[in-house]
Amino acid sequence: MKFDWTQGALAEGLRLYQEGKFFAAHETWESVWLKSQQPEKTLLQGLIQVTAAFHHLQRNNPLGTALLLKAALTRLERYPAHFGGISVDVLCDDIREWLQALDAGTPALHLSSARICVDLSS
Repeated sequence: MKFDWTQGALAEGLRLYQEGKFFAAHETWESVWLKSQQPEKTLLQGLIQVTAAFHHLQRNNPLGTALLLKAALTRLERYPAHFGGISVDVLCDDIREWLQALDAGTPALHLSSARICVDLSS
């Protein structure tokens, strides 16, 4: 399966994620995830867990945020630096930074949500 991040549910979910509408992004990507096959399915599951984590953060649930980010990182670390049009290494680095901030109990207000960077040339 080749991901097309320029249209359809993947593009819509990315737009929603970037706007901070994490629950809606989760729901949108889930529709693609349900129809996908491996290895793309696990990548999408990791992305969905990232969206769910930031939804938990919006609801002031840092424990839920950390648990979901850890689960997402476990899935995403299996992939090469770039996979499915996503800069997986950038995303994993951001997740690790968030986990450090959450673990330290420090406000992570200086951090934006983990970056899901799409390479449209691939």
